[in-house]
This record gives sequence, C-alpha cells and structure tokens, in this order.
Amino acid sequence: MSGDAARTLDPEFPNLAPEVVEGYRSAPAHLVAEILDGGLSLMPRPRRRHSRAAGELHGELRGPFDRGRDGPGGWVFLDEPELHLGPRPDIVIPDLAGWRTERTPTGFLADDSSGIALAPDWVCEVLSPSTASTDRTKKLPIYRREGIGHAWLIDPTAHTLEVFRRHDLGWLLIASFEGASVVRAEPFDAIELDLSGLWVD
Repeated sequence: MSGDAARTLDPEFPNLAPEVVEGYRSAPAHLVAEILDGGLSLMPRPRRRHSRAAGELHGELRGPFDRGRDGPGGWVFLDEPELHLGPRPDIVIPDLAGWRTERTPTGFLADDSSGIALAPDWVCEVLSPSTASTDRTKKLPIYRREGIGHAWLIDPTAHTLEVFRRHDLGWLLIASFEGASVVRAEPFDAIELDLSGLWVD
C-alpha cells in the first residue's frame, strides 16, 4: 500500500477501504447503511408492514424475557442495533437482537458508543423483497461466524417465521411456522407466542 493510500484510512476502521467507510458515513438518512464482507450495502428503510412485525415481536418478547413479567427474564433486547462484528469489522443492523443478561457487561445499556462489538445471542431479520437475499446470503453467515446461537427470519407478507439454531456445519432450520399460530420457538420456548399480531392484512 502506498503512503498516500495509507493516510486515507479511517483510524476507526483501518481494515476497510476508505471509499466504503465514506459511503457508510455519508449514507442518506432514508437508507440503512451496512458494511458486509467489506462492501457497502444500502437498503431502504423498513416499510410499515415490516416495522409492524418487528415492533409486535419485540412487544411479545419484552415482558416475559426482558422485564421478567410472567416469564423467565434474563434477556436484553434492542431494536436495530448497530453491530460491529469481526476484525474488519462487518457493520450489521438486524431488525431485533437479544443478549442474555449474564453475558452483558456492567453499563452495557448506558454505553453511548455507536457500535456494539458484543455479538448477541439471538437476532431477528424481517424479510422484504429488497432485503431478503442480503439477509439470507450475507448476514446469516456473519451471524453464524460470530457464534450467535439463534436467528429468526420473519416474512410479514407470507406470514411465516423460520427458526434457526447455529450448528457446526451451518444454520439448522429447527422450526417453521405460518399464519396465526401460537408457537413455542427457541430460544424463547419457555412461553407461547401468538404470531397473529405480527401480520397486517
């Protein structure tokens, strides 16, 4: 690398190409900017159907798992956290993510830094026609590489939930649900979840 090229590296992200970092930092507010496998990814902000599904799922999980109301507690959930994963890093924004509280350091929620380097224990991506391919082929491999134990894919158009468990050989699809089902789904199978509220007709 030439001296000129070296001086253009961003000190926060020295392993990423300067044009990728610049594109990420200057992305318009109406787009979700991520860096996947060293490349810039720009996606439209979620539409209403997408946002509804993510919000309702968070609502279903928050009481029993985050607040410990009528459930086991032991989790912290965040909407659209900015995850900085791996050495380059990959900058990934799942729709929802959850951390088991025993893994979160003191002050985890009070930390105002932009990125979270601690990989979550569970992620959820809400699929849309513009994001489904990226979610499946780029983001899921990153999540598996980082040791995330479970991933959910929700399709608010098809009204489906796919539940994946991390395996040494890849993601293992352990359950698939459709429609207005009341389900038990890992890692939140301690209680039943009513999927009907996730869908907008």
